[in-house]
Amino acid sequence: MHDDVTTVPVPDRDAPGAAALVAVCPDGLVLLDDEGRFRSLNPAAAALLGRPADELLGTPAPFVPGPAGPSGTRTLRRPGPDGPGRELRYRIAPDGTGGWAVWFGDVTDRLARQERLTAIVRAAAGVAEAGSLTSTLDAIAREIIGTAHIAAAQILAVDDPAADLQVLGMAGFGSAPDFVRRLRSCRERGADIRFLEAHARGEPVVVPHRRAAILSDPAWEPLHEIMGRPDWDGFVAMPMVVRGTTVGVINAYYEPDEAPDPSSLAFLEAMAAHAAVAVDTARLVARSRSEARTAERRRLARDLHDSVVQQLFSIRMQVSALQGQLDRSDPDPSRVLGAATELSEMSADALDDLRLLVREMHPAAPRGGDLVEAVRTHASEVQSRTGLRVDVLAPVDPRLGPGVADDLYRTVREALHNVVKHAGADTVRVRIERIDGDLVVEIADDGTGIRPADPLTGVPGGIGLVSMRERAERWGGTCSAGPRPDGGWTVRTVLPVAGLHGEGA
Repeated sequence: MHDDVTTVPVPDRDAPGAAALVAVCPDGLVLLDDEGRFRSLNPAAAALLGRPADELLGTPAPFVPGPAGPSGTRTLRRPGPDGPGRELRYRIAPDGTGGWAVWFGDVTDRLARQERLTAIVRAAAGVAEAGSLTSTLDAIAREIIGTAHIAAAQILAVDDPAADLQVLGMAGFGSAPDFVRRLRSCRERGADIRFLEAHARGEPVVVPHRRAAILSDPAWEPLHEIMGRPDWDGFVAMPMVVRGTTVGVINAYYEPDEAPDPSSLAFLEAMAAHAAVAVDTARLVARSRSEARTAERRRLARDLHDSVVQQLFSIRMQVSALQGQLDRSDPDPSRVLGAATELSEMSADALDDLRLLVREMHPAAPRGGDLVEAVRTHASEVQSRTGLRVDVLAPVDPRLGPGVADDLYRTVREALHNVVKHAGADTVRVRIERIDGDLVVEIADDGTGIRPADPLTGVPGGIGLVSMRERAERWGGTCSAGPRPDGGWTVRTVLPVAGLHGEGA
């Protein structure tokens, strides 16, 4: 159906042209009398309404006459005889004879695709945000059951199929803290664990009517109570694959009368890809912490993850959104142009950040814990490169451990980078001082006092602010950022002086 269809003159109801128009219209086309009853309709309309034309003629139509608001369309939900209903979108206009002409089409699949794309973007935002792996994957599990007629979902990490599994995310089952223990008992009884096939083969496993089989199998008795809570029937196990390795599975428990069609499987595959990225990222971070203990390696891994990787992840999601627009029968040119422009800006930012990281591989980092000297050197470079006036005020010269000095220095660099990119400022002041037993590092500019929100999280300051906060929290401190009452923007890090002379974790 084309949303740009508007009012057209309809010939006299007895004219041959009217009958021809009704018969050949590719969407549903209905003519109503002045009381809103079916007067004539084409075959497509009868098929969409699920009843023969001769049964509908003379009966009241479900379409509401009159103005439909700015978009000109209304949505009507029709119940399905053997499953979920269908969404019909229609336009209605006077036909010039006292009656009404209605154009309509089935938009159920389109709306489902839009909902699933939205869920994928929200899941990507969960992966991009700082937070625990379990919280992120719980959020992905909730997105799955809230979008695709799925009653429950689990996200499981599978390192060794012979060992215990790890539940990383779950939704739809209620509280089930002993799920792993009960599953172990089922395995010991010889239960048929189908999702292990998905892990072993790296391919989805689809099992219709799985609930009845599980609840009637004595081997599954330890899990009968948990598995019987949601109302489900069919089952899909989707492997989570990243960099060619299966790191886990997503188990999806479909509502009764819902079949896992290709569109639903594609949605699950996309969600599994995001979950796999989250799991893989968490494992890489854990491995780097255990194998590479130097401050430089920790800093580089965190900065790469917090900036370039996440921006590229955002670009990928924006591409998906752009593809969704282009797949529509009536793409909105302004939205397509807006998405393309945003992609260009995001890729430019990612390139700038990547260049910055490359330069920082050989930075003038604090030597011997001399934070002030390093900040003054960088401030001079920024001032000569951009023309921005950077004043460094340091009544004290704290001698710090290399770890904390490095984190504070990089916080200053990130804050100055954001001033150059976003603030429109003429002057920025960097102050380093001790106040009531705390070390305070403050970066204040005289710019607009506005920072653009991160495109996925919606947080002003975005990923850079998250990185600053993480650095401060490593040393028991805090980092805050926001506009000042008199204009401009301030980033303020406060660390307790005690314990700032060591190397850190």
